[in-house]
Amino acid sequence: MALTTSPIAAKVNNVFIHVSNLHDSVKWYSELLGLPMPEGKVESPVYNIPVTSTTGLTLDDHTFDPGFRFQAANHVLFNLYTENIDEAYDFLTSKGVEIVREIERFGDFAYFNFQDPDGNVLMICTN
Repeated sequence: MALTTSPIAAKVNNVFIHVSNLHDSVKWYSELLGLPMPEGKVESPVYNIPVTSTTGLTLDDHTFDPGFRFQAANHVLFNLYTENIDEAYDFLTSKGVEIVREIERFGDFAYFNFQDPDGNVLMICTN
């Protein structure tokens, strides 16, 4: 493909995750990422998880759209990084998180897939 000029930046700006219960999902993702639970600051329809990268993470319960029908994503929506795949795996299993694909290793790279409380599939991987 030839390079062209575009008004669209080559950058993923934000990832949206559709959830059925915003408060419970904010609590779950906050625990997952080691963030404090923002009591009293969770207001429908969206909550922006305070991630430390340039790509944002927004939980969305879609209350503004009465025709929306929630359906969990059964494919990986995005991945989160870890330096220690085994420690991340043990952390999630100790919390009762459902693992949907066991750790796979390819040289220095490793990953596994798991589900959030709504059944959305996410991945944890190393470099």
